[in-house]
Amino acid sequence: SPCAFSTAAQQRSTGDECGPEDPSEEPKHPLSDCALEHKAIKLEEQVRDLTERYRKALADSENVRRRTQKFVEDAKLFGIQSFCRDLVEVADILEKTAESAAGQAEPSDPNPTLKKIYEGLSLIEAKLQSVFAKHGLQKMNPVGGRYDPYDHEIICHVPAEGMQPGTVALVTQDGYKLHGRTIRHALVGVAVEAQE
Repeated sequence: SPCAFSTAAQQRSTGDECGPEDPSEEPKHPLSDCALEHKAIKLEEQVRDLTERYRKALADSENVRRRTQKFVEDAKLFGIQSFCRDLVEVADILEKTAESAAGQAEPSDPNPTLKKIYEGLSLIEAKLQSVFAKHGLQKMNPVGGRYDPYDHEIICHVPAEGMQPGTVALVTQDGYKLHGRTIRHALVGVAVEAQE
């Protein structure tokens, strides 16, 4: 059919027009080789700059993550700090009451009630100290150790009889640490050389 032939001829002639250009002609580049090298160097510098920024941002985000994680862990460990301070005062009262009951309950005393009260107070005190230890709260025992201003508060000086000067000679109030952090300083007397 003549219609089909004319369509095929049109396609062929259109295809000829769209064919490759004469191979003898070189492609025309809008930029010279020098300009292309300059642009490539600029792009490499941008890639290095962006890579460095990316590394710094990655390091910063890792530091923020670690600080946040440490903050959360500290909050878990030390969130009970004020509660522990209050309980430590209760432990002091309990200890003093037990000592007082021990002084009153003599073996020759016919009153067994006082002896039972002392035994009960001693059991409560021991249980309270075990609960403290379970949660990381420990009583300091500084007698005979060196004075440490981070753990102790000096309330008096005592003559150094048989002790090194600067060591803790007596404790008037126990100090406590929660997971290694001092939550209450021990009130201590420090040994000093006797003045003549």
